[in-house]
Amino acid sequence: MPLIRVEPRITSSLILGIGNLFLREVMTNTGGRVLPFYRKELIMGFISYVRQEIAIIKDRDPAIKSNMEVFLYPSFKAIMRYRFAHMLFLKEHYFWARFISQRTVRKTGIEIHPGAQIGKGLFIDHGYGVVIGETAIIGNNVTMYQGVTLGGTGKEHGKRHPTVGNNVMIGAGAKILGSFTIGDNSKIGAGSVVLENVPPNSTVVGVPGRIVKQNIHNEDGVNVDYSNLNDLDQIHFPDPIMNEIKGIRKKNIELQSQIEDIYKLIEEGKK
Repeated sequence: MPLIRVEPRITSSLILGIGNLFLREVMTNTGGRVLPFYRKELIMGFISYVRQEIAIIKDRDPAIKSNMEVFLYPSFKAIMRYRFAHMLFLKEHYFWARFISQRTVRKTGIEIHPGAQIGKGLFIDHGYGVVIGETAIIGNNVTMYQGVTLGGTGKEHGKRHPTVGNNVMIGAGAKILGSFTIGDNSKIGAGSVVLENVPPNSTVVGVPGRIVKQNIHNEDGVNVDYSNLNDLDQIHFPDPIMNEIKGIRKKNIELQSQIEDIYKLIEEGKK
């Protein structure tokens, strides 16, 4: 007999059921010491969180075919657990916050320190190997891919991780190291290593990262191209090395032509 396709509807009761499973898991893992004080707080925000995540993932990942698949995404699980761990961190339950964070790493491969500050609309596609440090700040509507690191550069104290603006896309394997800012609406190419400030509306590629494209308006400074904020293309970036090589070739041809003209003048002078 052919299999009958059954697609469960995303209802509030279904979401609450899944939420209760998550809360029960956390209570079991923490020995019931922390959760009872914050159960109401978590339940109230869970439904809206799930609906937001469904909209975000369906908007940015063409692979998703149904709403129920959202519950299978590592990004969904990691960010949900981060929100709870962050709440505990702010209430100075540091051990339990880190406990939940480290269990999340083992389940999803995504490590988000509970002290990090993350805005709305973060989507981590695939996600394995993503590391977000304690003092990292992430704005709204940020997309990042597997292997991304928002890290520090040593043993310095205080703010030691990057600040990522709104509507930023960070490609697979990119490393952003140090306390500086990635401006709004910027794109970091896959495999790039960024070590300094990136202005808004910039495209960065390479090791170390170089700005290869920047939208600047002559009169008003930075020009935000709102029609391009959902562009998640990671491969069609300018090639700064090839551009430099082409420039050198062009200059070489010009110099060769000038030398040939000088030789002609010398030969004519001899006659």
